[in-house]
Amino acid sequence: MHKLTIEEMHRLTPEQFREAGKIPLIVVLDNVRSLHNVGAVFRTADAFRLAGVYLCGISGVPSPIEGAPVPSRSAVEEIHKTALGAENTVSWRYFADTKDAVFDLQKEGYQVMAIEQVEGSTMLSDVQLNKNGKYAIIMGHEVFGVAQEVVDMADGCIEIPQYGTKHSLNVSVTAGIVMYTLAMQLLK
Repeated sequence: MHKLTIEEMHRLTPEQFREAGKIPLIVVLDNVRSLHNVGAVFRTADAFRLAGVYLCGISGVPSPIEGAPVPSRSAVEEIHKTALGAENTVSWRYFADTKDAVFDLQKEGYQVMAIEQVEGSTMLSDVQLNKNGKYAIIMGHEVFGVAQEVVDMADGCIEIPQYGTKHSLNVSVTAGIVMYTLAMQLLK
């Protein structure tokens, strides 16, 4: 087997990426504290050409933006180290309060789903998306998950089935699994 080069993979340039059609899926980070997780979400969102990432509360931002806490140079570098430049291709917005992001998305016609273990959650394998719909998924804080008031606003909750002794997965791992699963449905 021959390992493909970047040229052989025919990847989009950043300019082509910005102009290309996007999968109507937005990832909302609700107070995600790890800059590694933020960067990994950007990189995966780029891989699947998602519509965007919304950074909320204490979630780190990849560059200064009005209304957001000013990121330190090391924070910008940490996000970049994991995102590998995807923070410059994927569209993003900042909201001081995640509830404002959810409200805006719902107003724009997005179905907003929290990725959380709740009564009545839908298992990821059972989620059926409308190919013509617009969707947003909310990923929560590494320890506390998606805030209850944000869960209350969501149109539903998705859960990843787990069969071991732990009750959760890392944020970036969870985001990757969910982004892939939903993106594949929207691409078909």
